Amino acid sequence: MDTGTHIAMGIAISGLAMADPIVASHSATMGPVFAGIMLGSLAPDTDTVLKLRNNAVYIRNHRGITHSIPAVLLWPIVISIVLSFFVPETNYIHLWAWTFLAVFIHVFVDIFNSYGTQALRPFSHRWVALSVINTFDPIIFALHAIAIAAWIFGAPPVLTMSILYGVVFIYYLLRFAVRGAVKRAVNNTIPNATDIYIAPTMRFFQWRIAASTEKDHYVGRAYGRSVNIYDHFDRKPLPESPYVKAALTDRNVKAFVSFSPIYRWEISQVDVLTEVRLIDLRYRSKTFYPFVAVAHIDEDFNVVNSYTGWIFSEDKLRKKLNFLEES
Repeated sequence: MDTGTHIAMGIAISGLAMADPIVASHSATMGPVFAGIMLGSLAPDTDTVLKLRNNAVYIRNHRGITHSIPAVLLWPIVISIVLSFFVPETNYIHLWAWTFLAVFIHVFVDIFNSYGTQALRPFSHRWVALSVINTFDPIIFALHAIAIAAWIFGAPPVLTMSILYGVVFIYYLLRFAVRGAVKRAVNNTIPNATDIYIAPTMRFFQWRIAASTEKDHYVGRAYGRSVNIYDHFDRKPLPESPYVKAALTDRNVKAFVSFSPIYRWEISQVDVLTEVRLIDLRYRSKTFYPFVAVAHIDEDFNVVNSYTGWIFSEDKLRKKLNFLEES
């Protein structure tokens, strides 16, 4: 989920914490518990700082080790120890328990996005992504905002937040039901599809779809059970070319391949360089595919510059690559 929703969830969990008599009656515990819940709701996303290095490192590691089983166990311990140092009178066990719940819920809800997490590490490095909830879901955020506002204006926090999460649970079930209907509709539209990728959007009934058969790629949108195919591409394996082999050794291209399960490729000449471009088919925006990996390779099969990430125009991509080459 996005940072704003994680913060809203942290506030809602703080309301639930008032059901704990130790938290509700002990001021020296209440403050640290609220702080622990908020820190726990945000801690797994500290790997966002990897963006400061480069996109390749960020793509390969975001929601990786920081969302793993060891991290879920370690974050509450570290946060609780630090907060207990500042407020020694706090009840450590209750502080740890509520902080753990906040961390767990953060990682748990991220599983339902398209990006997913490596929540099963170290037992598996597979990305777990159920693709049911958009990274920012306006309905989930609005429900939290209403519940928090009700608490501010005097509604009982435990009852209010219990109702909130009852409604959110039902909402998740509805999203699974709609996604199931969309997948059946895609199977009916492309009956020989071998791979189907369905991603939610901010609109309840609208979903992005990408599907592959043995010979073709299809990209479109689903509106409920109605499937519209916008683009169709031949499915061709990457050619056995020294330029392709060189590109696949580049860190940006390797990061892209590790992240994208469905993409097409283009090879073209840019001045005296050969450009190898990989294009993720899951994120069509109007007529553009913004998530790409590009490598420019010289005649000696050296990667001169490369980039992976979100680019919404060719001009911006060229400027980015020229900047990297000059630097």
